[in-house]
Amino acid sequence: MSAEPCEFLSLIRPMHEGDLGEIAAIEHAAYEFPWTRGIFRDCLRVGYDCCVHLCANRIVGYVVLRCGAGEAHILNIAVGPQWHNRGFGRSLLQRTLRQATRFGAKAIFLEVRPSNTAAVHLYGSVGFHIVGRRRNYYPSQQGREDALVLRFDLETPAID
Repeated sequence: MSAEPCEFLSLIRPMHEGDLGEIAAIEHAAYEFPWTRGIFRDCLRVGYDCCVHLCANRIVGYVVLRCGAGEAHILNIAVGPQWHNRGFGRSLLQRTLRQATRFGAKAIFLEVRPSNTAAVHLYGSVGFHIVGRRRNYYPSQQGREDALVLRFDLETPAID
């Protein structure tokens, strides 16, 4: 019985500008309408919380988080398709929830395509719930696709 190297050499660390080549490759493999390197560079420059998930010293996924005014927003999260179903997306989400709490957020939001059923399932399994819909939010081959708006409450009000 042998373990994959990732079982022992997996970590999440801050994103660096030098990572953008690997991130762009994952972004293009993961999304039909990918972000550009420039968008990721801008996120780093303005101080968003950007991190990468490494497995055996290779970037397998990343997340971009914006925090402010008591809430957080996951702007982008992806795991390379060849790394799906190994827990990397869940690990990135759990780290992001902890980080948003550290930044003082009371809730965290994200948008997801309804057609991305694997992501919708993952978010629901972590505890996100649908709170709205943005009509025609995403570009698609057929024109536009709605986005589901999901929310995760980071603090539970005390019950007296």
